[in-house]
Amino acid sequence: MSVFTEVSRAQLEAFLQGFELGRLVEFSGIAGGSENSNFFVSCSSGDYVLTLVERGDVEALPFFIELLECLHQAGLSVPYAIADRQGICLQQLNGKPALIQPRLPGKHIEHPDPAHCEALGRWLAQLHNATVHTALARPSERGLEWMLSETRQQLALSSGAQAEQLDAMLCLLAQWHREDPGLPRAVLHADLFRDNVMFDGHHLSGVIDFYNAASGWTLYDVAIAVNDWCLNPDATLDPRRAKALLAGYASQRSFTPAEHDCWPNMLRIAALRFWLSRQLAVGQHSGQSGVLIKDPDHFMRVLQQCERAQTGLPLAF
Repeated sequence: MSVFTEVSRAQLEAFLQGFELGRLVEFSGIAGGSENSNFFVSCSSGDYVLTLVERGDVEALPFFIELLECLHQAGLSVPYAIADRQGICLQQLNGKPALIQPRLPGKHIEHPDPAHCEALGRWLAQLHNATVHTALARPSERGLEWMLSETRQQLALSSGAQAEQLDAMLCLLAQWHREDPGLPRAVLHADLFRDNVMFDGHHLSGVIDFYNAASGWTLYDVAIAVNDWCLNPDATLDPRRAKALLAGYASQRSFTPAEHDCWPNMLRIAALRFWLSRQLAVGQHSGQSGVLIKDPDHFMRVLQQCERAQTGLPLAF
C-alpha cells in the first residue's frame, strides 16, 4: 500500500464529518504496496484505514463492498466498509473513490512457520466456502487472456533462458484458454501475500487488500499463497510449510482429482502472473516518489523453481 494521492488534515476532517467516528486524532500514509493510496486514521472512536482507489474498474467497487460484507457475516476478519450517517459506504475524496474500514489487529509475519501456514490455508478455504454458492461474481482483470497478451509482449523482448521459459508458459496458457481444465471455482482473494495478512501470535487476526478479488479457480488462489508463504531464500518451496498450508486448506475443503493433476502447472501460472504485473509496475512507476516497486526477477526465479517442486496436494480427508 502506497500513497499516490495526498490528503490534508483539513480534507480528512471534513470527510469524517459524514461518519459517526468521532474526532480525528492523527493519520499517516501507509507505504508498502503499488496500487491504491492508503492511510492509517485514528479517531476518538478507534482506529481505521482509509483507502483511495487508484486503479481498476470503479464500477466493480460495489462488488468489493458486498464481498467484504459477505465475509464479515461469515465470521472472517476482514476490513468491511463502514457506512456514513446516510448508510452509504462508497465515498469520494480528492476525486478518488474512497472507503473507510476498521483497522484490523495483529501484525504482518515476515518469516512464517508451518503453524502460520496451516492457519492461512484454513482461512483461504473458508473464503472459498463462503463465496462458492453466492451470486457474487466478477471477471479478473488479470486472468488468462491478460496473461496471454502480456506474455506475448514480454516474449518479444526476451532472449535466452527467459525466452524459453516464457515460450513454454505461453503454450500452457493457450492450452488452458482453449480447454478449461474443469477446476472448482469461487471468489478468490487473488493477492494473498504476507503483507496482506495479520497474525496475533499464531492466530490469524485479519486479511486485507481485496482489490484483486475476482471469480476464478480456487486452486489458483492456493498457488498464489504457497508461492509467497512457503518459499526458501533461494525461491524453492519449503516442504514443511507447503504441506502445512495445503493440509490446513484440505481440512476445510478437499482437493479434487483434477486439482491434483493441475497443481504443478498452477504454481507456474501463479508465479508468471506476478512476474508480469511487477514488470508492468516497473515501467509505470519507476522513479515515482512514495511508490514501492517490487522486484520482478523474484518471480522469474520462483517460476524456474516451480518445475522442481516436489510437494503435491494432500489426499482427500
